[in-house]
Amino acid sequence: MSPLRWRHAVLLAGMAMISLTDAAVAQSAAEQPSEPDPAVAPKAEPEPAAAGQSRTFVPADFVRFAPRTAYDMLKQVPGFTIRSVNVEDRGLGQASENILINRERIANKQGGAADELQRIPAGNVERIEIVDASSLGIAGLSGQVANVIVKASKAGSGQFEWNPEVRAHFAKPRLYDGSISYRGATGPLDYTLSVKNSSGRGGFGGEILIYDRNETLTERRNEDYHSEYEAPTFKSKFGIDGPGSSVGNLSLAYTPYWNPSFREDRREPLAGDFRTRITENELKGWWYDVNGDWEFGVGPGRLKLIGLAHRKREPLVTTQITTFDSGAPSTGTRFDRDTTIVERVGRAEYAWKGGRNNWQVSVERAFNSLDQKGRLFDLDPSGAFVEQDYPEGSGLVEELRYEAIGTWSRPITDNLDLQLAAGAEISRLARVDSDIPARKFFRPKGSLTLGWRPAENWDASLKINRRVGQISFYDFLSQPNLSSDRESAGNPDLVPPQSWEFEGEVGRNLGPWGKTRLRGWYHRVEDIVDYIPLPNNGQGVGNLPRASKFGGESTSTFQFDPIGWQGAKLDLTAGFEHTGVKDPLTGERRPISSTRDRWFSVSLRHDIPKSDIAWGAYADHSHYVRTFFLTEVYRSWEGPVWAGLFIEHKNVFGLTVRADANNLLNARHRWTRFVYTDWRDRSPIDYIQRNNQLIGPIFSLSVKGTF
Repeated sequence: MSPLRWRHAVLLAGMAMISLTDAAVAQSAAEQPSEPDPAVAPKAEPEPAAAGQSRTFVPADFVRFAPRTAYDMLKQVPGFTIRSVNVEDRGLGQASENILINRERIANKQGGAADELQRIPAGNVERIEIVDASSLGIAGLSGQVANVIVKASKAGSGQFEWNPEVRAHFAKPRLYDGSISYRGATGPLDYTLSVKNSSGRGGFGGEILIYDRNETLTERRNEDYHSEYEAPTFKSKFGIDGPGSSVGNLSLAYTPYWNPSFREDRREPLAGDFRTRITENELKGWWYDVNGDWEFGVGPGRLKLIGLAHRKREPLVTTQITTFDSGAPSTGTRFDRDTTIVERVGRAEYAWKGGRNNWQVSVERAFNSLDQKGRLFDLDPSGAFVEQDYPEGSGLVEELRYEAIGTWSRPITDNLDLQLAAGAEISRLARVDSDIPARKFFRPKGSLTLGWRPAENWDASLKINRRVGQISFYDFLSQPNLSSDRESAGNPDLVPPQSWEFEGEVGRNLGPWGKTRLRGWYHRVEDIVDYIPLPNNGQGVGNLPRASKFGGESTSTFQFDPIGWQGAKLDLTAGFEHTGVKDPLTGERRPISSTRDRWFSVSLRHDIPKSDIAWGAYADHSHYVRTFFLTEVYRSWEGPVWAGLFIEHKNVFGLTVRADANNLLNARHRWTRFVYTDWRDRSPIDYIQRNNQLIGPIFSLSVKGTF
């Protein structure tokens, strides 16, 4: 399907779902069993909703899913999409995660509220409220927000999860992914102790074909690739209630991590000179996070002080060696990069209420730095690596930023809420180890948010936002990509992008049938980050003057109980995004590199009535546009469709056990690459590379329990 037809299909499908008639929604549900059945969606009467609240879910609504944690419950809220905290955002800033716990934002960069919910037992959840963000008086939020109300509990409890995975080809088994946590309280102090290992495996392999510019086959390659990732996080979180109305939180986290990878490709040119190239990455590092906040009453309002400290060590060694069947001396390169990343943030928020008005003033100071020591080696004929002069691979980049924002929120009418935020940031960005003068910036920022409930079962929101984006400090320094034979030169003139963002969404509660939402956006971006020409005939990450993005996404949950299929539901998501930027070489308008331009996902789950068994199927597809370098253009993706099946038993000796079989439609690793002899606006194609490689089926197990 063409991109234009895809956009039309998404919009028409979303509008069709939203415009379901009241008559259809009001159809009577199929006759319910005489005895309560947890696999059947209950008709529990929700607790009275607060002003601006759209929907309330109580624990009875989730019995059919046998949730172990609060996060398990939130995942099953019909039509709600979780937006987790973005750890790449600048500082802490305003709220971006659409989850609150007891109406409070979790202001940290260790996973936010979504991560915290995974350590809260489902039995501690009193209810989940889905509310309009503009009615909350919390700066930065828009659209629908989940407010998870958690009961205070002095009793200690814990939960654990184990998620092993085995791939049929190439990758090593993943055996140690899982978590364990314990939550308790003593006096005014509550605490959570946890260990969570985030583990991953990747692997693919098969034939690569190389063609000349006339599409004549010139070389065959066979490649095997696998990677492993292990990152156990040891975390302690403490909360104190008092003295008086004050509350405080402190969390400490430490994570060692390992991320090796191995790539071997056998190269057989039709003209002879067979050879083998091996590329290995070794990455063993660590990071720690310290995050705390203290909130107390001052005058007519409350003052909240927040502090964050993050430090990460990232030592990476990439080694590439090519050996020749002819017996010629091997060639090779080694890149050794030792990086330390630091972030320190201090933030103060003062909030008060005057009549129907909610006010907040926030100030923030954030310091970020990247200290990289890069070394480059070449393999000499004797087999020893000899260091080369490579000063552009080392450097120290620092940014110091101050931000102040005032926010005003109030209901305009009984069904219309307004939030207005305005402020600015000033920053100083410097390449400290060079003689390049530091650059100083002043950037206004703010937002206007409206939440509207035009009728029963309908909600809508609109947000206009002036946003300052983030950049990677790595792009200030040279970073060679050995596996692609390409170097990205450092760019000391890189600046964060800024954008005007217009976003709107409308939702329709379909009663016993489920929920559907349609979201749309348009972004006008200045200083968009892309690949540009750099001095000395180099290429690297830089800024282009302007770009645009517009897109839409439809998200729906349909319950099948009204038609007699008890315990079954279908989750559907489909979206598109069209982007445009002027190419720095040709001047032609093209998509922004590597953006996802269309996608869909579908998931069916059936909790079999009068049993502890559930089964389901799922499929998803993502399509990405090409990536544009100066000397090559490529598109890399995996697909076309990932699909799988699962079966779950909710009571195996008190445990929830789920088995998945994924990639049953043979999604493959694909890469189409056009490499030019020089810059692509003035040079012919050197060669064309096409990868169509096997990934294979993936089998996983999940075991969850409590204690």
